[in-house]
Amino acid sequence: MSGLPLILFVVLSTLSCGALAYVLLQPRIASERNAEARLNQFKRAETDGSSKRIARDRLQEAAKRRKTIQTSLKEIEEKQKERSRHTAKPSLKRRMEQAGLTISDRQFVLGSSALGLVALLVALMVGQPLWIAGSIGLMFGYAMPRMTVNHLRKKRQAKFIDELPNAIDLIVRGVKSGLPVNDTIRMISTEAAEPVKSEFRKVVEAQQVGLSMSEAVERLYENMPIPEVNFFSIVVSIQSQAGGNLSEALGNLSRVLRDRKRMKGKIQAMSMEAKASGGIIGALPIVVGTLVYITTPDYIGLLFTQPVGNLLLGASAIWMVIGIVVMRQMINFDF
Repeated sequence: MSGLPLILFVVLSTLSCGALAYVLLQPRIASERNAEARLNQFKRAETDGSSKRIARDRLQEAAKRRKTIQTSLKEIEEKQKERSRHTAKPSLKRRMEQAGLTISDRQFVLGSSALGLVALLVALMVGQPLWIAGSIGLMFGYAMPRMTVNHLRKKRQAKFIDELPNAIDLIVRGVKSGLPVNDTIRMISTEAAEPVKSEFRKVVEAQQVGLSMSEAVERLYENMPIPEVNFFSIVVSIQSQAGGNLSEALGNLSRVLRDRKRMKGKIQAMSMEAKASGGIIGALPIVVGTLVYITTPDYIGLLFTQPVGNLLLGASAIWMVIGIVVMRQMINFDF
């Protein structure tokens, strides 16, 4: 029993000492807790301020980039309007360059005139009237050579469109592997198929004389005025002025060009029946007239010998041309 009061005394003494220590140290502990709380609050405020500052800087940078892109697009739009004035109706010399012809415009005019003169003389020698012979000479001396140039020009542009996605893919692979864009374009000018090879060689030559990448690519559009090249020049111009991932942008452009080519092929396949029908309808009067002339030349010869027949023949030719043009516009799809 003597040990129990001693234990109680020790316990009560310990509790009393603890209570006394708490009373004496509590203000200091409270002040330390307040200081720690204020320090944590300051750290949180500083972190929030840094986060807000970083977010604000990002927003400002994004706004600045957006403004730069808008400015670039406005400049490109103005340049597009200026270039459209020159590319909408190119001169004969420019069309010959776009067709890949190496002769000068003077040689072309002399050759066309000689061809028209020969056709005129042949028509007069076979006994055709002067106005028919003149029409034949005008057709062979003026219309047909220019139609041939336009045909060669469109054919060369079609080849360029077919090969352009492969050239863009080469640029994308070169940029991803760490090569500069100039080196990849130089590779295209030496390794790609024609006419992409020769056109990109002009871009390299333009850069060698001091033009920037965007200016050299704009010249590419002047030499090959097709929407696909216009897309390529716009992407390169925006990336050179505003920055960004060029390989990703060109990769998307390559995919878009391939999709356009695929869609164009579908449209051509779907319109082949209408084109065949239009060709048959347009050729039917000529074929029937030729067969009638072979079987009974006296029956249809009145159209060539009588003035009324000549008038009817001329009016029929005009209406035939109008019908062919209308059918062509109906079965031609711009894409």
